[in-house]
Amino acid sequence: MSIELSAMPKLGFGLMRLPEKDQVIDLPQLCKMVDMYMESGMNYFDTAYVYHGGRSEKAVKEALTSRYPRDRFMLATKLPAWCLKEESDRDRIFQEQLDRCGVNYFDFYLLHSIEDGSNGNTYDRLNCWEWGLKKKAEGKIRHFGFSFHGSPEYLEQLLDAHPETEFVQIQLNYLDWDNPVVRSGRLYEILEKRNIPIIIMEPVKGGTLASLPPELEARLRALRPDASTASWALRFAASLKGVMTVLSGMSLEEQMLDNIHTFTAFQPMSAEESALIQDVKTIMLNVPQIGCTACRYCTDGCPMHISIPDVFRTINTMDLYHEEFRPKAFYRSVISQGYGRASECVACGQCEGVCPQHLPIIQLLKDASARLDTP
Repeated sequence: MSIELSAMPKLGFGLMRLPEKDQVIDLPQLCKMVDMYMESGMNYFDTAYVYHGGRSEKAVKEALTSRYPRDRFMLATKLPAWCLKEESDRDRIFQEQLDRCGVNYFDFYLLHSIEDGSNGNTYDRLNCWEWGLKKKAEGKIRHFGFSFHGSPEYLEQLLDAHPETEFVQIQLNYLDWDNPVVRSGRLYEILEKRNIPIIIMEPVKGGTLASLPPELEARLRALRPDASTASWALRFAASLKGVMTVLSGMSLEEQMLDNIHTFTAFQPMSAEESALIQDVKTIMLNVPQIGCTACRYCTDGCPMHISIPDVFRTINTMDLYHEEFRPKAFYRSVISQGYGRASECVACGQCEGVCPQHLPIIQLLKDASARLDTP
């Protein structure tokens, strides 16, 4: 790990959920929050080409780069695969980002949202890895890495193929640690074992972990009376070995103040606190589930080639982890591999006849279709 990477602030200012007023970015409020963050001694800002419809990078120039000397802050942005059609798009977008942000180099530059399939294939097809190293050699990029939303298996393939990777950004929080779609824990273990610096996104799971059921919040307050619920999620992520910084998408002044308080004289989680978080997670995940064991007896004779266990895995993940985007993306990836949709079930009953768990699969697929196959 280089000296600069090891000097990263534990709290990073994520610029994806900026304050808005009348449906536009509230620049005076953003400037105030940037000042609060910088005055706390922290200085890592994370944006992207597509955040706020392209307005986030422009706001960086207004609130940060035109107001502070370049050596006072570190700035990260990302190259979006879904905006690339040909190799020339790489330089076009990169120059647009430099102009938008008002800088002549980026401290950190990421290939955005790599996952199994489309995005990863695009970066390979358009030689974005070699291009990134060239930009680094030119001094336009200080550190080159990627943000990741794929499988552990694919992460290992990427790291084997690209040992030049300096850091990786992953979604991680205590609720997603064993999430069968996100698999935060396994991704973390791979990176930590390889000694690759980690940047954490979604530590509060889009706000889900900032407000818990009253009985759970009471348990947290009993141990740390002055700590916010969100601070527990942030400290969980920041306490992990190998984590450089934890991004928080702060849109309110109150969130900024609370996060600065959490990370000023940061205290890693104690054994007692870690045990309590595990108890909280266990209670949160104790919700009814489809009792599928993924034996796949049901799939062999399905005339519509529906991957029934993966359909149920998607529904279980949505219910357990209180989110839809990633599970639905997983479902779409299953369909893209040639499997049938839940809506294509013809109710032949073959699956129910062989299911060891005696599940009402026909009705369960109908219910799943209502959640997965509608716009």
